[in-house]
Amino acid sequence: MTNEAAAAAPALRRAIVPLGLGLGIVMVPVPAGLTPSAWHFFALFTATIAALIAEPLPGPVIGLLGVTIAALLGLVAPDPAASIRWALTGFSDSTVWLMFVVLMLALGYQKTGLGHRIALRLVERLGSRTLGLGYAVACADLVLAPLTPSNTARAGGILFPIIRAIPTLYGSSPGPTAHAVGAYLMWTSFAAMCVTSSMFLTALAPNLLAQSMLKDIVRIHVTWSEWFLGFLPVGVILFALTPLLVYQLYPPTLRASAEVPRWARAELDGLGDIKRSEVVMALLITAALGLWILGGSWLSPTATALLVLCLMLLTGIVTWDDVLGARQAWNALVWFATLVTLADGLNRVGFLGWFAAGTVGALTPLPVLAKMTGIVLAFFLAHYMFASLTAHTTALLPAFLAVVAASPDLPQRPLSLLLAYTLGLMGVLTPYATGSAPIYYASGYITRREFWRLGAIFGLVYLAVLLGLGLPYLVALTR
Repeated sequence: MTNEAAAAAPALRRAIVPLGLGLGIVMVPVPAGLTPSAWHFFALFTATIAALIAEPLPGPVIGLLGVTIAALLGLVAPDPAASIRWALTGFSDSTVWLMFVVLMLALGYQKTGLGHRIALRLVERLGSRTLGLGYAVACADLVLAPLTPSNTARAGGILFPIIRAIPTLYGSSPGPTAHAVGAYLMWTSFAAMCVTSSMFLTALAPNLLAQSMLKDIVRIHVTWSEWFLGFLPVGVILFALTPLLVYQLYPPTLRASAEVPRWARAELDGLGDIKRSEVVMALLITAALGLWILGGSWLSPTATALLVLCLMLLTGIVTWDDVLGARQAWNALVWFATLVTLADGLNRVGFLGWFAAGTVGALTPLPVLAKMTGIVLAFFLAHYMFASLTAHTTALLPAFLAVVAASPDLPQRPLSLLLAYTLGLMGVLTPYATGSAPIYYASGYITRREFWRLGAIFGLVYLAVLLGLGLPYLVALTR
C-alpha cells in the first residue's frame, strides 16, 4: 500500500457510515405527504450532518459537496439557473457574514494587543483559579446580554476576542495544550451565552420574533419583565451551574496557579501605556456595541460589523492582506454558508412543514403532560436540522403554536413560553446551531467531536431543567 493510500484509508472508513446512512434513507419508500425530491434531499442532508460528525473530510469540503450534489440533482429547484441561485443563498446570508466579520474584529484585538492587555487584566484579578475565570467570562456575557439582541455580535464580536487571548497566557493553544485552560473557557463562554440568550427578551433576535408570534397566534402578550420573570428560576440555576458543570465534564488540566496572576501583573507593567492603535480599536468596538444596542430596525448588526471592519481597514488596524490571510475566518465562512443553504433547502422542499405536522399529530392522543413534554422536546431536537435560530423560529414555531392554540386541554401560556424559551438554549446543540457557534469552533480549542458530544450533554441538561423546573413554575405562575 502506498503512503497516499495508507493516509486515505482512515478517511474512507469514516465515510462509510454517512454514505450508508444517506443511501439507506433513499431506499426507504417515500413517506406520504412528501415528494421524492424532498425525501432524497433529507437523505442528503442527513448524510452531510453524519459526515460532519465523522470528519472524513474538512467541514467546508463536506458542506460544499452537499450543496453541489443537491444543485446538480435539482432537488430543491429543477431549473438549473434556479438551482444554482439556491445553492449560493447561504453566501448572501447576513448571519454568515456577521460571523465572518466578527472573526475579523477578533483579528483587530490580536494585532493591536488590546485583547492581550484586557486578558492580562482579567488574569491578574481572577486568574488564580480557572473556575473563577469561567465565572468571569459568563458574567461578562450576562452583563451584555440584555442590551445586545445578536448573540453572534455579543459573544463573537465583543467577548470572544478577549477570551481567545487568555489561554495563551497559560501556555494553552489549539492542539495538545488546548485542555490546559483554553477548551474550558471557550465552552463555558459559549454555553453560558446560550443560557443568557433565553434569559432576556432582548438578548436574541428570534426572541422578539417569538414574542410577535405568541401575540398573533395564541393571543398571548409577553412584556420584557414577564419574559424575564418566567425564565428566572431556570436561568439562575443554569447560569450558576454551567461553569461548574463544564469544570466537571470538560475539566481544565490547569486548575490553579498563584504564579500566573503575578506574572500577568509584571507583563502589564512591561506593556506600558496603552497605544494609539489600542485606543482606536477600543473606540471602534465601543461604537459597534452602541450601534448593536441602539441600531434597532434602521441598522442591522451585520451592517454595523461591516462598517467597523471598513473603519479598521481605513485606520490601519488591519490590512487587506491580514483579511486575506485569516484562514479560520474564510474556512468558517464557507462551512457555515453551505450549512445555512442546506437547512434552507429542507424548508423549501416542504420537509420541515411535513415533519412539524406529523410530530404534532402523533402527540395529539397523549395525556396533557406527555403531550406538552413531547411538543417541547420535538421543537428543541428539530434544531439539529437548522443552522439558524431565526430560520427555526420562522419555519416551525408558527406550526407548533397553532397546535397549542387549537388544543383547549393544553395550558396555553406556559406551553407557549416554554417553546419560546428553548430558542436560546438550543444554540448549544451543534457547531452550526447559532451564529456564534462556528466562531468558537473555529478557535481550534474544541474539536468537532467534542463539540457534538458536549452539545448533546448540555442540551439534555438544559432541556431537563427547563421542563423539570420551568414547566411547573410557569403553570403555577399563571394560576
